[in-house]
Amino acid sequence: MINESKTIEYKGKVVFHKITVTAPVRDLKPFQDNEACFMFVNKGEFSVRTPDQFISFKQDQGLLAKCFNFFIETTEIQRSKVETMEFLGIFLFPSHVESLLDLNLASSTNRIDFNVKQLPIDNLFKSYRDSIDVFIEHPDLADEEIIETKLKEFVLLVSKSQNMSPLEFLAAMFNLSPTEFKTTILNNLYSNLSVAELAQLCALSTSSFKRKFNEVFGESPKKYVANKKLEKAAHLLKNSQGRISSIAYDCGYETISTFNRSFKSSFGVSPSTFRLDQTA
Repeated sequence: MINESKTIEYKGKVVFHKITVTAPVRDLKPFQDNEACFMFVNKGEFSVRTPDQFISFKQDQGLLAKCFNFFIETTEIQRSKVETMEFLGIFLFPSHVESLLDLNLASSTNRIDFNVKQLPIDNLFKSYRDSIDVFIEHPDLADEEIIETKLKEFVLLVSKSQNMSPLEFLAAMFNLSPTEFKTTILNNLYSNLSVAELAQLCALSTSSFKRKFNEVFGESPKKYVANKKLEKAAHLLKNSQGRISSIAYDCGYETISTFNRSFKSSFGVSPSTFRLDQTA
């Protein structure tokens, strides 16, 4: 839930955004058109789930991301540390940066092999963040010329941090590194994502996702994921001494009661009885 939101727009698009939110269990990252974004983590801890990555972030780190679907989520441990999170976001759009920096992004086919990256916040980044914070809190100071200057300054700052020219960096940031459909599913089998959330992660409607899933795996997503979770749970119960509650969590079950009910429905006995039988 959003507690506070302050924005600065440039040519009809939000380019700076300061937001305070209640730490979400899981929330799809909203995006505008085709933008690259950078978020300063001013407060809180969270994780980012992408088609092929699961990365944790904490206070005074930065999140650099291309424009695609990913989830911001928090674990129980992360939520126990702080109830709210604060971000300061900078959004870059192709039309803006081409005009401001006199670039032709189509002239470069440069690629980088990540869609989301964690960046440390050094003193230069901190100074930049503080300067943007002044304009966010006093938007009357942020005329068009100042906004243009701060956008150009950010491009130079972040491209140098990646040891790239502005053209190379921006061309790469607007060039998504695709993840194969099957890889996305296998990477997130035990993440407790619903069918609708898996579809969002794949940038598909739920109906298109179900059709694609059946083509690739030969059965419905609900049935396939449920079977894989139970297979993993049975394997862990046989071959590890982990607590049953931990096994339930590792297999993507939201509660121990849901896990017990699903396991007994499939195997005919409770997880604890199944483990005792295997030991015997």
